[in-house]
Amino acid sequence: MTSQALQALENNSPSVRLQAALAVGTTPDPGFIGALIGRCAVEPEFYVREMLTWALTRHAASMTVPLLLDEVRSERVQARSQALHTLSKIGDRQAWPAITPALLSDADDEVARSAWRAAVVLVPEDEEHELAVALAAQLGRGERETQLSLSRALIALGEVMLPTLGAATTDPDPRVRAHAIATERLWRDPDAGFEFAIEEAKRTVALGGPGQEGR
Repeated sequence: MTSQALQALENNSPSVRLQAALAVGTTPDPGFIGALIGRCAVEPEFYVREMLTWALTRHAASMTVPLLLDEVRSERVQARSQALHTLSKIGDRQAWPAITPALLSDADDEVARSAWRAAVVLVPEDEEHELAVALAAQLGRGERETQLSLSRALIALGEVMLPTLGAATTDPDPRVRAHAIATERLWRDPDAGFEFAIEEAKRTVALGGPGQEGR
């Protein structure tokens, strides 16, 4: 049974791999943890990766977290990204020291986005301000999807991020200003939608409006 499940995780069919991950998660076995983590690093299908992550969360954190922390330092982009994603789902704050400034500013957007999400879940309360500063340093980065992920991470931190975000609304870089203003608007009105907020923020910046506009 064990060898069959391990082979199924490597099967050419995504549906077979999905069922294998589901089976492993349904009946957790520490002997599968290494195979699950190894598959996360190379699995091409998003929905299968999500099932692999779920299967890992079904195992004891004391056994999964140390191995995931090794993956966070991997040279393989997907290994880093998926390990961070899984750590955010496990929520064990012992993993917090692994969320380094280098990961929060990783050159790969997927890794950085996973690091942002993990960081806001794992950060100790007394380090939330420092995290807000680190996240705000990434304002203006990337395309819409990346910017929305960062806005959501900042908003998830709560009021502790407002002074840092407010300062960014007067940044010399117009992309940073627009992103900061859009994030402020989403904070005030979560139902506004990011597209609307960023377009409004861009207009504010283009018209030379003050960073505090609309407060």
